[in-house]
Amino acid sequence: MLCWRETLAVSSFEKSQTTFSMSRVLNGIVAVCPNLGIGKDGNLPWHPIRLSNEFAHFRKMTATPSIAGRKNVVVMGRKTWFSIPEKNRPLKGRINIVLSREYKVPPAGAHYLASDFSSALTLVDTELAEQADQVWVIGGSSLYKELMESPGTRRLFVTQVLQQFDCDTFLPEIVPEKYQLLPEFPGVPKELQEENGIQYRFEVYENI
Repeated sequence: MLCWRETLAVSSFEKSQTTFSMSRVLNGIVAVCPNLGIGKDGNLPWHPIRLSNEFAHFRKMTATPSIAGRKNVVVMGRKTWFSIPEKNRPLKGRINIVLSREYKVPPAGAHYLASDFSSALTLVDTELAEQADQVWVIGGSSLYKELMESPGTRRLFVTQVLQQFDCDTFLPEIVPEKYQLLPEFPGVPKELQEENGIQYRFEVYENI
């Protein structure tokens, strides 16, 4: 989701050096328009219309760990971090990792800084190994692309908004040859949703 929605700087590692456990599922969560648009001018495409139930779904999925006593990790780019209203940063109940090659220390409020996605995953499997549970990528576009091309099991939790809005940021295409739509997933409603005159549905894809 293009999100509007103690600190440790992590040095960059080459992808070949990452120790991230291949058994850990990588999750991405995003809301998209019919043309795969996910943002406009740093906001969600339908801003200022609020989809409160959709955001509640985002919060439930990203903040609910599967292991008691642990926390999920949300990984995001710098622009996504600053698209979150300051009063909501960091995202509560989750370990917030911000990616940036420019910053030397985490931006105010962020828990950790990593130079790239590979370094963030290494951090999760080393420094945070005893704290972290699920990993959730929440934006932006280039980070979703990297997630979708990563090795191992990957799941995409996609809110399909059934109305077109003006967009300037897009999700990479979900290629049917690489990802399959799951018929159902625990905790994800199957029914068509509607808020403020906007219809949407929740979908979950898993790599083949």
